[in-house]
Amino acid sequence: MELLRFFRIAFLFMLPILASFSAFSQTVWSLEECIRHALQNNLQIRQGRLNVGMAHENLALSRASQLPSLNANATHGINTGRTIDPFTNTFATESVQSNNFSLSTGMTLYSGFQIRNSIEQSKHDLEASRFDVQKMENDVTLSVTSAYLQILLARELVEVAARNLEITRLQIDRTAQLVEAGTLARGSLLTIEAQAATDELQLINSQNQLDFARLNLAQLLRLDDYQDLEIEIPEIDISEIVMLEESPMQIFNASVGNQPEVQAADYRTASAEKGVRIAVGARSPMLSLRGSYGTGYSGAIREITDVVMGQQQIGVTAGGESVFGPSFDYSMRIKPFRNQIEENLNRSIAFVLTIPIINNWQVNSNISRSRIALDNARVNKQMVRDQFFMSIQQAHADARAALKRYNSTSKNVVALEEAFRYTSQKFNLGMVNTLEFNDARNRLSTAQSDMVQAKYEYVFRVKMLNYFLGHPISF
Repeated sequence: MELLRFFRIAFLFMLPILASFSAFSQTVWSLEECIRHALQNNLQIRQGRLNVGMAHENLALSRASQLPSLNANATHGINTGRTIDPFTNTFATESVQSNNFSLSTGMTLYSGFQIRNSIEQSKHDLEASRFDVQKMENDVTLSVTSAYLQILLARELVEVAARNLEITRLQIDRTAQLVEAGTLARGSLLTIEAQAATDELQLINSQNQLDFARLNLAQLLRLDDYQDLEIEIPEIDISEIVMLEESPMQIFNASVGNQPEVQAADYRTASAEKGVRIAVGARSPMLSLRGSYGTGYSGAIREITDVVMGQQQIGVTAGGESVFGPSFDYSMRIKPFRNQIEENLNRSIAFVLTIPIINNWQVNSNISRSRIALDNARVNKQMVRDQFFMSIQQAHADARAALKRYNSTSKNVVALEEAFRYTSQKFNLGMVNTLEFNDARNRLSTAQSDMVQAKYEYVFRVKMLNYFLGHPISF
């Protein structure tokens, strides 16, 4: 039983080492590669880029509204029964086939500058959508950086837990010897064995946290197998990562103009201002130009093809003589299609002036809603700026606090390491019991964990502040 337990603990202790050996046969990801892969495969960023394409098409449509429209129409109809022929304007009783062909065009000459303002609004919407994509890219970059550092943190915590378990295992053997020699009571051996079980659980928990950290990064990268994900382990010298001397307000003033979320809010406010002008422009008269060019064909139109002249009696004289007059016999046919097309040509041109008077209160309602939308955009613009400033404040405060905590815990770790070394020597001589030994060891372990967590918290916050200032994230 003891042998089985020993192999299980040894296996857990060897997990980080085995993982490092297996990494040679796997792809090792650097932070830059992780960020680049995430930016290329993130679905929200893809949606954002599609929205940019949609905004670009909306801009093209707004610009095209300045151009005249041109439409061609063609109809073919068959009328049966009594109907009025559209070309002869006479009644026809037989079936009549007819065709109409036309070209129509129209162009808005003036509409209260609505078209111009719509183009400007579409430009602002396009720029806002582009900055939305940049904001998504920034968020993904920071999320990947945080996940990357979480793996580094979890690895160090696994190493701390593994070292603690090894120390405890070594003390079990030493304690067993002291118990056999009669220097310590058997209860001391049971206590340190219980501590070994606790350390084993802590190692398992730390390993689980490492797996969760890998899973989080793999999900950001959209990788299927997170267990084989291995990252580069950079040498992070915290002394080389200098805390910014600028205050949060100075950092804000230096970086706010380059932040995509702030720029997107600015463009959306400008878009809302153009929306108000578009709505107000609906009160203005609209002048447009309309024109048409058309022709047609009707099966009821006839033409004379031949005339036969003869005589016919038209009366009788007083003397009884017949009076004759000329008579005409006509041969008719349907007028040819080509001749009708040429003869039925018609053209029209017109200027149309539309003056809005009452339109179910739609114009006034649209103006009111556009002004509310403008106020909302201005409030959102201020909210975005305030949120960004609070992010800087929080990151700056967290960085300063983490640095102080790191410096304090570093000194504490040095002192506790010396204290633990001294306690271990006394424990080996049987001068202290297992409770005192475990207490010294646990206090050192806690201080080491706090130091590691403060280290990576400080690194991430400083990198975030530098990223706000336009510096790329790298180690």
